[in-house]
Amino acid sequence: MIEVVDLAKSFGAVVALAPTTLTFAPRRTTVVIGPSGCGKTTLLRLLIGLIPSDGGRVLLEGETLTQANAETLRRRVGFVIQEGGLFPHLTAGRNVGVMARFLGRSEAEVERRRAELAELVQIPHALLARYPRELSGGQRQRVALMRALMLDPPILLLDEPLGALDPMTRAALQDDLKAIFAHLAKTVVLVTHDMHEAAHFADDIVLLRAGMVVQRGTLDDLLSRPAEPFVTEYVRAQRADARLVAA
Repeated sequence: MIEVVDLAKSFGAVVALAPTTLTFAPRRTTVVIGPSGCGKTTLLRLLIGLIPSDGGRVLLEGETLTQANAETLRRRVGFVIQEGGLFPHLTAGRNVGVMARFLGRSEAEVERRRAELAELVQIPHALLARYPRELSGGQRQRVALMRALMLDPPILLLDEPLGALDPMTRAALQDDLKAIFAHLAKTVVLVTHDMHEAAHFADDIVLLRAGMVVQRGTLDDLLSRPAEPFVTEYVRAQRADARLVAA
């Protein structure tokens, strides 16, 4: 579904992503983890063409991403960022339908899809008349997910979507998101620095450090068959979470 070949990016003298080759399988959830500054968000932004690469290729459903086709290919990808990124001057409902209206979809079609998605993410339809500032953090993220899913894209990218939420809201949204991913069977790439979150969501985990892939595999691979000492150190630093220990 997604393939990157020798993809690389630097910002001045800082290597954000060393030449990297990865594939992301259809209808599976891949979680990209690692410490701050390891290249997680850079990789995600390269996948959707929001920043230019210094080399290599991104292929979405077999088609190479270029400057010429980036706008069209992005319509196959839903993107959710931390804190939602909603337009503050639009109601939640208008935020959800903004791209569909831009593409000329009828208001009846937009409303039908909006109602489906409100049910999917479990947000009361009445809240869609509110502005983002009138919603809780969890509600904003549910609206952001609706917006990402509006065009029914086969690929969903999420950049630390739960990082700014309080622990109770975060736990509830983790469970709801996992159920939504399973129901929709889309190709999901989720970025986080939280090992427990990776354990909760991932079919497959990619661990980065300093712009390079350290290890890829299941949670059990990282726990039982670490590729190098850094993997063990990274896991150990977060194992105070009882649910990760149990995993």
